Amino acid sequence: MSSFTFIHAADLHLDSPLSGLETYPDAPVEQIRGATRRALDNLVTLAREQEVAFVLLAGDVFDNSWRDFHTALFFAQCMGRLGEAGIPVYAVSGNHDAANPIGKTLRPPDNVHFFSPARPESVTLEHCSTVIHGQSYPGRETSEDLAAQYPPAVPGALNIGLLHTGLTGRPGHEPYAPTHPDILAGKGYAYWALGHVHQREVVGRDPWIVFPGIIQGRHIRETGPKGCSLVQVEDGRIRDVVHQEIDVLRWHHGSVDCTSCACDEDVRQAVRGQLQAARDAGDGRPVAVRLECTGTTRMHARLHDSEQHFHEEWRTLAAELGDLWIEKIRLQTRPPAEQSEEIDPDSPLGELMQCIQALELPESCSKELGDLMKQLPSEVTEGEEGLNLKDAQQWQRMQDDVRELLLGRLLRQGGTE
Repeated sequence: MSSFTFIHAADLHLDSPLSGLETYPDAPVEQIRGATRRALDNLVTLAREQEVAFVLLAGDVFDNSWRDFHTALFFAQCMGRLGEAGIPVYAVSGNHDAANPIGKTLRPPDNVHFFSPARPESVTLEHCSTVIHGQSYPGRETSEDLAAQYPPAVPGALNIGLLHTGLTGRPGHEPYAPTHPDILAGKGYAYWALGHVHQREVVGRDPWIVFPGIIQGRHIRETGPKGCSLVQVEDGRIRDVVHQEIDVLRWHHGSVDCTSCACDEDVRQAVRGQLQAARDAGDGRPVAVRLECTGTTRMHARLHDSEQHFHEEWRTLAAELGDLWIEKIRLQTRPPAEQSEEIDPDSPLGELMQCIQALELPESCSKELGDLMKQLPSEVTEGEEGLNLKDAQQWQRMQDDVRELLLGRLLRQGGTE
């Protein structure tokens, strides 16, 4: 059996809106909106350059938020470029694909085969002695173990399982099509091409069980390099699985320790260090960075009292460093113990701080909060950073923010006197 390579990609989420930067005045909006498309372009270019035997797409090719056929047209054009090079594509639909009614009505390009949602099916590739087994999602909330019904390996061939699954469960992902590595291994396949989990993970190597991760990070929870897997086959065996970075925009979380900062310039240098680290992590790509200032510091009151000033200064600093934009800034600092002790608990300020600390999410207001949430615009409540007034953790963060903002401003204005 001759040697060949194939590409395993998943979770394209084509035209999924990237969160955060689009509302930032100086953000490169067009770069952001087109990021998933350019990442798919990179995947197609990689496949043609490597002259791969085929491409596997393990679900969530589309996103459930797209509203017209332009997304499908772009996908067809990209697949057409692969077809011109004689590269077939084998895909399963995932939960996002199944949730979009437009996607269900589309006929795939001639070189693209989507596996049936009715039952597992197998496709034999005679030219490379390979059999690909797969099943698409019949609906968004697929709770059954699809892999359990996949057929056993075909003797004398390289067997590959294509599956969109939460496996045994991964943080931040719904447990759709749950299964266990032992069940996958029991099929006798050489490679399991998985999708659904956005973080790259090699679950096992005998057999290979791989999540390649999302091809383009979409928000601050999807930091670091993103891409696909280039799988090398030799004499009917998987010789190596190499991660290929094809993303065009990266997200970075920078923690600024302000503990030892005593003045504005100290904070500026600490922020600069984190911004430089974010730029380096981009490896030549634009980077969206979230800055989180932490530590017990004498700059606490100053940071909170002049928050807007610091935000503008740091955004300017990011712009000076190149293709770098600040997605969000969070002040999580705390005042020194001696500063807190200056507050007389019996003073008006002390009583105010105690009242704020005692506030809890009121159970009796559940209906009122729900009604208020319905009246808020969707751009406020949806997405990774959406406002949810019924979320106890968000309520606690808002409570902390109010307390620290008031404390910083009142202390600066002599509020403890």
